[in-house]
Amino acid sequence: MSKIKIYGSQRSRAARVTWCARELGLPYEQVEIPFDQLKQPAYLAVNPNGKVPGFADGDLKLFESLAINLYLAKKYGLGRFYPANPEDEARTLQWTLWAATELEPYLLPALLFALGYSKDEAAAMSAPEKAKPAMKVLDDALKGREWLVGDKFSVADLNVAAVVSLATGGKVDISYAPDVTAWLARCNARPARNG
Repeated sequence: MSKIKIYGSQRSRAARVTWCARELGLPYEQVEIPFDQLKQPAYLAVNPNGKVPGFADGDLKLFESLAINLYLAKKYGLGRFYPANPEDEARTLQWTLWAATELEPYLLPALLFALGYSKDEAAAMSAPEKAKPAMKVLDDALKGREWLVGDKFSVADLNVAAVVSLATGGKVDISYAPDVTAWLARCNARPARNG
């Protein structure tokens, strides 16, 4: 198997993809893309949005970190990291899309402000309150469960944890969601999490 290529730094959404690759034991090449090269034709051939991450597996080019993870998990981890039955596959897709649409839009402004990439303090300060309804949904779903789908850590957990982790970097307190907090600690304690 040839190495997959993951474009972007560990301080970007590319870190989600490298975590997934490590969980699956896949060899990969991480390609750093300087900011001024994101709009160059060579990189636009990988990700036409001119953003990171970009991804290549042979002739296949993909963008969107959570979708890349679903692809990797299904291709290289079907039955162990990606569900083999349609019901759990639907739950995995549900939680992945939920994280991207119901949670990330509220946590990302706080992270960008904390890192100095945004000056929108109002958006950052409103993030904790706006994220609460979604965190409650996740907290309720995790009551009495270790993992989101099935009885073991899977790509569903990885994708959602990668989004929930934005709260930490954005200094968003989620201690009011104890089941989320405990689950996130389990996810982040995995050896593949930080390489």
